[in-house]
Amino acid sequence: MNLTLNTDLKKFQSLIALSLLCVVLSILSDKFLTVDNTWNVMRQISVNVCISVGMTLVILTKGIDLSVGSILAFSGAVTAGLLKYGLELDTFNIFVGFTVLGAVASGIVVGGGFGYFNGWMITRFKVPPFVATLAMLAIARGATMLWTGGFPITGLGENFGFIGTGWFVGIPMPVWISIVVVIIAIIITTKTKLGRHIYAIGGNESAAKLSGINVNRVKVYVYTIAGVLAAVGSLLLTARLDSAQPNAGTSYELDSIAAVVIGGTSLSGGRGTIMGTVQGALIIGVLNNGLVLLNVSPFWQQVIKGFVILLAVIIDKMNSKKD
Repeated sequence: MNLTLNTDLKKFQSLIALSLLCVVLSILSDKFLTVDNTWNVMRQISVNVCISVGMTLVILTKGIDLSVGSILAFSGAVTAGLLKYGLELDTFNIFVGFTVLGAVASGIVVGGGFGYFNGWMITRFKVPPFVATLAMLAIARGATMLWTGGFPITGLGENFGFIGTGWFVGIPMPVWISIVVVIIAIIITTKTKLGRHIYAIGGNESAAKLSGINVNRVKVYVYTIAGVLAAVGSLLLTARLDSAQPNAGTSYELDSIAAVVIGGTSLSGGRGTIMGTVQGALIIGVLNNGLVLLNVSPFWQQVIKGFVILLAVIIDKMNSKKD
């Protein structure tokens, strides 16, 4: 009986935490439980949801990706730059203009390419994920500065802006896009061979190899997907702001890791769910929004989020020992 109760509490601990947080914030601020603020929170967390879904797949394989924020920045800058200025090939005296679809596709390809490079370095040269993605964090951030010259790219047009600010059937477009990402990820993790292999690798990589799973290929897929989803997040952010900022995505890897861990995915790999990550992203989003409404200093916000992550990791370790 006690075992069943403990198991149920584990399943719903994120929802319980989210509910308690909402109750506390609604008491402290009369602006929290309003329709406008609710949609504002949903739009804001859409970016983190996309990034965190990719991070979940990475952490399920017992990896980590510290480069998602920088990949987001570079993908958004590439999309904005191609859309506004096109691509000039001076050597061949060629100018290539880009439609919204072409620029969006290019940004996603760039994100996927950077993610693929992460996976390739990790599997081909056995570079630890922490080191490989930390290096990519610097590479992608530097590439963003080189591409933009350190200046934001603005004035991207209404058609592109619809991705971040438009509404469809009474729901903001970023929310729709994040819902689609979540549904696809759930299908991958629960209904496909790739999903089973991801959990198997995180649970026991040696056993996965012995059972015939191509571990390196799965890892490359996972890091590529993480890069693609970071690029999708960049589209939502860039379109909402109508601007690609050189410093976009700074510390976004912190929020995504926090969402994944708070959502119950184990840093030891092999255990966790996409819906748990969505709940974790909601908690982080609500917490960020509540701290802003309460006029808490941005510096203290970072301190509070750091303690929240630490608490989530401690709970994860305690649950692992019980299992």
